[in-house]
This record gives sequence, structure tokens and C-alpha cells, in this order.
Amino acid sequence: MQLPTDPGSLTARNALFIALGIVTAGYFAILARAYKALGISIISFIANFFDTLGIGSFATTTAMVRQFKLVADEHLPGSLNVGYVIPTVVQAYIYTQLVPVDITTLISLIAAAVLGAWLGAGVVASWPRRKIQLGMGAALFVFAFILVAKQPQIGLMPAGGDALALTGTKLAIGVVGNFILGALMTVGIGLYAPCMILVYLLGMRPTAAFPIMMGSCAFLMPLASVRFIRAGSYARNAIIGMLIAGIPAVFIAALLVKNMSLAVVSWLVVVVVTYTGISLLRAARHERDVASTATAAEAQPAAS
Repeated sequence: MQLPTDPGSLTARNALFIALGIVTAGYFAILARAYKALGISIISFIANFFDTLGIGSFATTTAMVRQFKLVADEHLPGSLNVGYVIPTVVQAYIYTQLVPVDITTLISLIAAAVLGAWLGAGVVASWPRRKIQLGMGAALFVFAFILVAKQPQIGLMPAGGDALALTGTKLAIGVVGNFILGALMTVGIGLYAPCMILVYLLGMRPTAAFPIMMGSCAFLMPLASVRFIRAGSYARNAIIGMLIAGIPAVFIAALLVKNMSLAVVSWLVVVVVTYTGISLLRAARHERDVASTATAAEAQPAAS
């Protein structure tokens, strides 16, 4: 049977297809709210896509997750570290093969980040919700500043050099710096953007940042995750969705769009991350006010 080809029929069929698309999109929106794993999978795909391009996934995930209330604030650092282990390992395999860097420098900086994360995770995993909100709120503001500093229009980011290895004092500075970044990563600040700045400041080739930061995260995240898992400080129902969606996102970003311009996206991330940082600090203030009210209510009967 041949389909009608007159303009009226084509217009009606196209309108039907558009309506079907709208209904399907609405279905996915409702399903995402009803089944959190779908929502977190979409977020994971987006975050890991841009993570592979060097923007980072922690701050972007935090912004989206808090917008849709998919993970409790106190479980965010643990969920980010546990849920993104495998996508980050895939990134490390890809970029350590594609980008050359001195092996001594690479191993030294990775080991420093791992040690920092192991010590940091042991502290963060036991933090109460308000402390997590304060820590992540402050971390997001730092990330937003770093992202702004990286923009070529601003000119605050060092240009880097041509070195593929660090020796002597510069190697020592790199080790100490990556140790600190590894510890801060467990709060949810992410390591990619600040590690890029560290590499640039030490005069290394900008591309050398990719195997260093991805290798650091690929090793430190599984170890840090052990502490979060033991403490139960992560969202169990979100982990599989984060893991599964992140892997194809990494391959697509690394193999298909390695050279895309990210200027507009970076500025958008700055806005979103800043908004999320403000919302986290406001939530922390609300937690403080509620605790103060409860304490005052408990003290009132005793006084009377």
C-alpha cells in the first residue's frame, strides 16, 4: 500500500510525528522522576562526556543532581567517587595511550593524589550533612573561579610550556600539589581543572595534564570509594545508573569530538556551578537554623 504524498497528508503525518515525540519526551520526564536511576544515568552521560574533554564531572553532576533532588547532600561526595570509578578508568586507559608524558612524573603525581584521597576520604565519609553542604558549596565556588580563570578572554590561566617531565623542585611541588588535590577531591571539588592549572604553572605541555589528572583519578577513586562504601556514605540506588551511562559518554567524547570548542559550555557550567554553590550554602544555613530552633525548644521546658 502506497502512502499518500499530497501536502495535506504530509503535514498531518508530520504533526502526528511531532505530537508523538512530545508525548514520548513527557513519558521520559515522568519516568525519570519515578525511577531515579534513569535520571541519574542521563546526568552521568552528560557529565562524563564533558569530563572526558577536561571540564570535570563532579561539579556538573552536583548541579544537576541537586536540581532534581536525586541524591541527598550528605551522600554526594561518596556517590561521585563510587559511581564514576569505571568511566574514569576508561578515560585513563585512552589518554595514557594517546598523550606522552614522563613515566616518573606520571607515577609520582598519581601516587601523591592517591595518598591524599585515601586520607581525605576517611575524614569526609564521617562528616554530617551540614558540613558536607558547607564543604561542597565552598568547593564549587573554587571550581567556578578556576573555570573562569581558564577562559582565554580572562587571561588568568598560565599558558604552560613544552616540558613532558618534572625534576627536582618542580617535581616536589607537583607531588605536594597533587596530594592536596587528591584530598580535596573527596569533598567533591574534582581534580581535573585544578590539576590542569598545576601542570601549566610547572611549565609542562598542556596536553600532559590529561594522563596525569585522569590517571590520578583512576587510581585514587577506587581506593577512596572503599572508605565511603564502608561508611555507607553514598546513594546505593544511583551507582549503577552513573556507571553504565558514563562509559559510552567517555568513548563518544574521546573518539568523536576531541577538537570541539567548549567556550560556551564552560561559561554555562560556571553559571550553573555558582548557582549550586549558593544553594548548598543556603541549605547549610537552613540546617543550622533548624538545629538552633530544636535546641532552643528542648531548653525551654527545662527552664520552666
